[in-house]
Amino acid sequence: MFYKNARIFTSDFRFHSGAFEVVDGVFGEILPETVPADAVDLNGATVIPGLVDVHSHGNSGADFSDGDYEGLKKMAAFYAKCGVTSFAPASMTLPYDVLAKAFATARQLKEEAPQGLARLMGIQMEGPYFSYKKRGAQNPDYLKEPDFEGFRALYEGCGGLVRIVDVAPELPGAAEFVAKAKDLCTVSIAHTDSDYDHAKAAIDAGVTHLTHLYNAMPGIHHRNPGVIPAAVENPNVRAEIICDGQHVHPASVRLAFTMFRDRMILVSDSGRCAGLPDGSKFELGGQDAWLRDGVARLADGTIACSAANLWQCLTNVISWNIPEEEAIRAASYNPACAIGAAGQIGSIEKGKLADFIVCSSDYTQKRVFIGGKEI
Repeated sequence: MFYKNARIFTSDFRFHSGAFEVVDGVFGEILPETVPADAVDLNGATVIPGLVDVHSHGNSGADFSDGDYEGLKKMAAFYAKCGVTSFAPASMTLPYDVLAKAFATARQLKEEAPQGLARLMGIQMEGPYFSYKKRGAQNPDYLKEPDFEGFRALYEGCGGLVRIVDVAPELPGAAEFVAKAKDLCTVSIAHTDSDYDHAKAAIDAGVTHLTHLYNAMPGIHHRNPGVIPAAVENPNVRAEIICDGQHVHPASVRLAFTMFRDRMILVSDSGRCAGLPDGSKFELGGQDAWLRDGVARLADGTIACSAANLWQCLTNVISWNIPEEEAIRAASYNPACAIGAAGQIGSIEKGKLADFIVCSSDYTQKRVFIGGKEI
C-alpha cells in the first residue's frame, strides 16, 4: 500500500513532501518517483516514526516490576495508543528474584508479540547499583555495589533482553563492572554523586548513556564539574531527559539540547500513575507514592516517576522551542540506537518495521500504525 501527499520525517532527519510504501508490515519505497493512482491520500498530514520509550516503569495502574504479564500487556496497549510503538520498560531497585520475575514477563511479551500492542524491544535495568545519597525514589533497602555476576545471571535469564544497565560510577568496582557489561548491552550512569574523574573513568571504560539527565546526579559546578561535562565531552555518550514539565525546567531542556545536540533521548520515566486520576495513591518500588497536582512524590516529598507519556514529552519539547526535527529524532531514532534496535525501528526507512504516526502539523491529532496496521 502506498500513502501519498504527506510531510514525511525521513531517515535524514528532515521533512520531505511525498509518498511512502508499506509492504507486509515493513516500509517499502520512501519518496518513490512514481505513485500508484490508488495510493491513500494523507492530505498533507505529518508522518513521523513511531516513538520509542526506553525508560518507563508503568502506566494504567501497572508497573513492570510487578512481574505481572497481564499488567505488562495493559502497559503496552496504553503506550500504543499514545504513539509509543516500541518500548524498553525500566525496572526499579529491588531484590534479584523480584527482578528475575519481571524480566521473565518481558521475555514472554517479546516472544508472543500480540498485535495492536507496542513492541517490547528490551529492558532498562535501573538499579540496584546506585548511590545512597542520590537514590531519589529508589528503595534504599535494596541498593548494592556493582555485581557483574549477579547482573549476568539476570541478563542470561531473560535471554539477553536487558539492553541498558545503570550504575553509579563512584561505587567500588564500577569501572570494572562497566568494562565487562559493555560487551552485553549499553551501560548508563544513573543515581550518582560522582565527581568528574570517576565519571570520566566509567565513560572511558565503556559508558555510553546518561539516565534522566540532571535528575539524581550532581549539578554542573565550574570547579567541580561532575558527571554532565564528562558526558558532554565524549561524542559516544547519549543523554536521556524527562520532559514532563516537572522534572526539568524548559530552559534546562534547551541547555541539554545545546550541549548534547543530536545525542539527546526523550523519555517519560512514567510510573503506574500515568493515566490515573490526580490524587491517586500508588506503589513504586515497594514505597508508597501519591500523584498530586500532576506530580508524583514519595511520602517525604521526594519527586518520583512522572505521570506523562512520551507523546506528551515530545509535544512539550516542541512547545519549548526545540526544533521539531531534533525533538522527533530524540524520541525515535536515538532511543532505538541506545537499545541496539535502530536496524528495525526508529526511522521511516526501507526495510524497517512500518511503525509510524500520522498527525496534524501542530501534533494535536494523531493516528498510530504498528506494522502498517492502524490501531
